[in-house]
Amino acid sequence: MDGPQLTSPRLVREILQRHKLVPNKGLGQNFLIDKNILAKIIAAVKIKPEDTILEVGPGLGVLTSPLAARAGRVVAVEVDKGLIPPLRENLGAYPNVKIVQGDILKISLASLVEDINTPLKVVANLPYYITSAVIMTLLTGPLNLQCMVLMVQREVAQRLLAVPGTKDYGILTAAVGYYTVPEIIAPVPRTVFYPSPAVDSAVVRLRVRESPPVEVEDEGLFFRLIRGAFGQRRKTLLNSLGGEFKGEYTREELARFLLEAQIGKKRRGETLNLEEFARLERIIKNRGKK
Repeated sequence: MDGPQLTSPRLVREILQRHKLVPNKGLGQNFLIDKNILAKIIAAVKIKPEDTILEVGPGLGVLTSPLAARAGRVVAVEVDKGLIPPLRENLGAYPNVKIVQGDILKISLASLVEDINTPLKVVANLPYYITSAVIMTLLTGPLNLQCMVLMVQREVAQRLLAVPGTKDYGILTAAVGYYTVPEIIAPVPRTVFYPSPAVDSAVVRLRVRESPPVEVEDEGLFFRLIRGAFGQRRKTLLNSLGGEFKGEYTREELARFLLEAQIGKKRRGETLNLEEFARLERIIKNRGKK
């Protein structure tokens, strides 16, 4: 059983007016009003009756309703207090939905799923300004994640799947590639939202890996190398790492590490793939200062 037909622009406007609400641009509130895109998102999650879904930013519940109709349990986290009453109203038919008011970047993730033992699936419609932070918070947190199906701005989707040496390749690309297998499910035009945003979006799926694709001894050092390499993209790798590890390693030591890793010191950070970052991490870990 699905709930109210929240893909109807008329119904969305009526609900907002009844609760005296206006879409909050600061929170990136653009409500999905397209059944086809909704169906593609639901299909991408591959829901099983025993699944638990963590939904970030449910809005009025357009996704929450079909998720709850198919999954065993849905935990919906909404930051906007004003949306909680209509959300509860629209989801009244689903006792398997737990609505939590709060900021996903500030609340305790462990408390959300403290009584859940099965792998978690995440569904989210993420505004641009918090996309990277939310993705990294969820991937590196205490959650036992199986996959994430996300609505993100098109340029973010391009970054997630970028390859080394391109302008879109960066810290987020490397981190997502380390933890997951990313794929674009569908492009999403701006016209399928109310109100329409200024940019197009895309639905992406991140399938969490059972193990990373590269061998890393110290993840902290590995990601520090990545952050340092991308910190100043116009600088050579040697200069970028020199700034990141200032006071820990001399320029000569860093040059030696790069040579041992078979990485040219004049290369730029955005040209390194995960294996090269991992190789450099292992060398510094084993031959550098402890």
